[in-house]
Amino acid sequence: MSEKRRLLHTPVEPFTIEPHASADQVLDRMRGISFQGRNLATAHDVWRKMLGDDCVIFLGVAGALSAGGLRLVIAQLITQRFVDCVVSTGANLYHDLHECRGRRHFQGSPAADDRALQAAHIDRVYDTFMDEEEFIENDNWIAAFASTLDPRPYTSRELLYRLGGHLWSETGRDGILTAAYRANVPIFCPAIADSSIGMGLSQARQEASGAGHVDVIGDIIESANIVIRKRRTASVVLGGGTPKNFINQASVQAEFYSAGIGGHQYALQIVTDVPHFGGASGSTLDEAQSWGKVAAGADQVTVNVDATVALPFLTTALASTSADICADRRRAAFDLSGREIILDGEAFPDGRFET
Repeated sequence: MSEKRRLLHTPVEPFTIEPHASADQVLDRMRGISFQGRNLATAHDVWRKMLGDDCVIFLGVAGALSAGGLRLVIAQLITQRFVDCVVSTGANLYHDLHECRGRRHFQGSPAADDRALQAAHIDRVYDTFMDEEEFIENDNWIAAFASTLDPRPYTSRELLYRLGGHLWSETGRDGILTAAYRANVPIFCPAIADSSIGMGLSQARQEASGAGHVDVIGDIIESANIVIRKRRTASVVLGGGTPKNFINQASVQAEFYSAGIGGHQYALQIVTDVPHFGGASGSTLDEAQSWGKVAAGADQVTVNVDATVALPFLTTALASTSADICADRRRAAFDLSGREIILDGEAFPDGRFET
């Protein structure tokens, strides 16, 4: 009976409507309900713990979040220092660039006639439409930018820092790339070739030999450096994909160069994929512990919900509950980016090799 009493300890609290409740107040009361509602409330708690700790917070961004209307949420997370390093798909950065350049995405319908859309040069992402001719202009703009760079290898982090600066100087508009440039927050894009940014870089190489050379192995070294320099790390992942594993492998690679890293101390993922098909996007955070990617005993939570539902709600609550913490983080910001390669010419702590 003692075991039964232990397990039947905390009752579910029926949620009641309070018309004037703020987002953080709603999440606070969602701790008493079940399923993904309770997980989302837990995500708020875990993220706040990350912010209160002296750790580097990685943000992984996958899925069509920029096209779907969340790019300025991510930009604000960067500007306000809710996160310290971003790992993104190329598509999210490209669609962000698209709107920074004054173009738009448009509400459409998943039931649209795609043959008619193709004839009109309109691209579709589920219920969102885009002008293909404007995309072609973007590709040419990226190619022209890349052709102005010295013909040498660039990590995606350095390339995107320079791209963000160029975009800011031309447009002065807020976005993911421009926010990261202004806040000195690094962005990595490990699968940059799998995007229209990669296509623009390809076009640059067609025009100028040596242009558009991205050193993706250098990305691994730089991301490992970030973990080594700070050692305590946290992971917030939206949508899985390549960014999720790149963030997780940074801890594993850092451990190779400098013992005692031990994986992320905090981990939060908002995903719609499931683990039982074996894909990395849906894999559990417990599974990540077996690889040493997430620390044993890490504060962790998985929220199985569309990020376009969860992220606006979660970040609005964080803006209310964590504004003072983030102000302190901005003042004491650990500089992870800048114009030069991270740790350029400096030995790793164990002195084994130099970047």
